[in-house]
Amino acid sequence: MASPSTRGRRSPKSDGSTPSKKRHNATMQDEGSFVDRSNNCFTARESDGQELPGINERLGHLRPSRELLEYYRKKIAEYDDEHDELVSKLEEYKVTYEEQHRLQWELRQREEEIVELQKALSDMQIYLFQEREHVLRLYAENDRLKIRELEDKKKIQKLLNLGSASGGEVTYFLKEPPARAIVQQHKGAKNAASKTRSTSAGSKKKSIPIADRRRSMEMLPEEKYQHDNEVLTLQVESLQAQLSEQTKLAKEQLDALLEDRRVKEEEFETRRIRDEEKIRILTEKLHKTQDLLYDSTKDFLEQRYQSRADERVWMGEKDKIMQQLDRAKSQVNSNARSQRSNLNVSVGSHDGRTVSAEELKSLEYQLTQSQKMADMYREQVIQLEDELSRIREEGDVTREVFQDRSHKMTKRLELMNVRYQDLERRRALEVEGFQTDIKNLRQRLKDVERQLYKVTLGFTEDMDVKRPDDLDMQILRNVRSTAGRSKKIMGELKNLKSKVYGLENDLKHL
Repeated sequence: MASPSTRGRRSPKSDGSTPSKKRHNATMQDEGSFVDRSNNCFTARESDGQELPGINERLGHLRPSRELLEYYRKKIAEYDDEHDELVSKLEEYKVTYEEQHRLQWELRQREEEIVELQKALSDMQIYLFQEREHVLRLYAENDRLKIRELEDKKKIQKLLNLGSASGGEVTYFLKEPPARAIVQQHKGAKNAASKTRSTSAGSKKKSIPIADRRRSMEMLPEEKYQHDNEVLTLQVESLQAQLSEQTKLAKEQLDALLEDRRVKEEEFETRRIRDEEKIRILTEKLHKTQDLLYDSTKDFLEQRYQSRADERVWMGEKDKIMQQLDRAKSQVNSNARSQRSNLNVSVGSHDGRTVSAEELKSLEYQLTQSQKMADMYREQVIQLEDELSRIREEGDVTREVFQDRSHKMTKRLELMNVRYQDLERRRALEVEGFQTDIKNLRQRLKDVERQLYKVTLGFTEDMDVKRPDDLDMQILRNVRSTAGRSKKIMGELKNLKSKVYGLENDLKHL
């Protein structure tokens, strides 16, 4: 708020040097009365030939009008209301800003929790696949033991059949030892002796040659092939079941990996879009700040140019007023000299001295006026320098704020670049993990193919090696007997290979 003394000090340049034209128009009437009173005082002082008082002295004797006081009272009330409104808006902005920071912090914490939960879910999937692989290995071991148990039972049955047990004997297979011991009862010696004679006689009558017995112990080719076919059928069924389970597990693992990759890509895309939106918003804020700085600098330069132009106009008007005053003084002096020339000589001499004294006083008055004008100009220069320093300080503050914001935006941009690099590194690690999984799957396929090859070579274990010429034909017959199943297994293997190659191509195109 400007005091009356300040406004009186700035009144000589009130025609154009005030920045706000509205305030100038509002106070023109009050200042007009002040100018009229000061002009009247100036005329009275000039007629008396005394020294003019200063600006502060004039304002000290000046009584403010009611309109001026009412105007200042309204201005003070408006400024107080504006101050209260700005303080309330500042408090609202502070609350909103704190709430925004709190929400951003909570959002960041939730994102970190989501990342940790996703990592835990990936670990659980890995553990689940490992456990399923272990279960499949246990199933394969169980099938192998069942096949061995079946072979052992068949061998035991074959040995029992070759033992030529009598019709009255019964063989029991005990899984656990009996609770009581079984003791065979023996008859008298006579019965035993007679029995041994009869059996020896019967054995002499019904003795079997050793060659026939060896021939009977050997299995027939049909029975041997039937036994081998049953064993191989069980092995092939077991391998098919294992292969189907492995294929199912590999497919599920592949689906899980693809789903994980899809989720990661969606997260990466979401983060990228969000970061781009943040960068766009920050860029817009930077542009707005630059525009505001440009506008404020432009307004400052325009105001300075306008103040200088108003000062030049004011100086021109003052020069015109001084010239008019000088012309009026010269005219008054010429009239006085013409009137005094009509008087007598004695009175004329006395009037001449009076005219010279008046001219001296007028020159002294002009000197004092020039000094006062110089003091007034000096005060105006000081005021303008203060205004310039204030505007420079505002410009420095605005520049510092702009530099601070630019520095913060640079830091945020660096942080975004670091996050992008971390995401790229993580993506490279994920691709490497996918390649490792593909390598493991291919190794498993090779192991399955090796097992199938061993099964195929196992057909030649029970063949007659004494006939090497017929060995190839026997292998071909065995291969022909299992060609259908082999083709089916090879078809499944090719499908699995094509899926693995497709996954590898997808990873290469990432």
